Amino acid sequence: MSKAADYAWLDGKLVPWANATMHISTECVLRGENVFEGIRAYWNEEQQELYTFRHADHIARLRQGARIMRMTIPYSDAEIEAASLELIRACNYRETIHYRPVVYFAEGELTHYLPSEIRTGFFILAFAMPSKKVQETGVKSAISTWRRNSDLASPSRIKSGANYHNSRLAYIEARMNGMGPPVMLNAAGKVAEGPGACVMIIRHGKLITPPVTADILESITRETLMELAREELGMEVVERDVDRSELYVADEAFFCGSGAEVLPMVSIDHYDIGDGTPGAVTRKLQQLYNDAVRGKLEKYRHWLTPVWRSNAAKAAAE
Repeated sequence: MSKAADYAWLDGKLVPWANATMHISTECVLRGENVFEGIRAYWNEEQQELYTFRHADHIARLRQGARIMRMTIPYSDAEIEAASLELIRACNYRETIHYRPVVYFAEGELTHYLPSEIRTGFFILAFAMPSKKVQETGVKSAISTWRRNSDLASPSRIKSGANYHNSRLAYIEARMNGMGPPVMLNAAGKVAEGPGACVMIIRHGKLITPPVTADILESITRETLMELAREELGMEVVERDVDRSELYVADEAFFCGSGAEVLPMVSIDHYDIGDGTPGAVTRKLQQLYNDAVRGKLEKYRHWLTPVWRSNAAKAAAE
């Protein structure tokens, strides 16, 4: 996370960043009992507008994770959207940002989940997050020795803080070995995803990605790129199991996610992917994605919510 913002949104209201606190005895603090979303909002300089990307889809996934965790979210979708926009405007962001709605359990016991016995809280963080320079150069990846969370133990379908202990182990191992983000296998030994992003490969002109049953997060970025590949590039998109060795012979490979965006892999386990540079199809998908999220493709405007234009319209109506 970058430097502190001016405000956060906590349990129903904007609060100064320094005052956005909770007690150390919450289940959120003690056991990572939270479900969250990482959502991007992209700045379009020409239009002088900030667009949130697929906010409603992210909140639907947040509710899905909360359902599995038996958390009762105390706000409607409309209230969550209004709170997110209120926070972004209060922080006066006119740059590309990342905002994070989080549902959490407050003080209680490990066995508590009913609203009558434990409070379910809600907060939102927002901070600047420009695209990473490695999106241009690509990253050198490796297969992690850590396996991805199993659906039978701690489902990766839930975007929960507790699940990211698994991600941290894989990230730190890769970093200590001088590598970029690693690829994680599932318990069956098939490719799952990275610690914080899905994996896609190009082989024989097809876009191939592990299925949602391979212990992965049901990624909204993954879904977006699958649609862009079909609709804009006319590609066949295949969801199937991917072997570790298939990564080594892929024509192209990349990570994708809200944070990672479209991040090319140039090597895996010291095997060059293609010619060892970001591939042509990856570049096309990267450009399509970058244009779609910034409101440059009219066809995909339904994915976007303008932050400042909607605020002006609201003010005029009042």
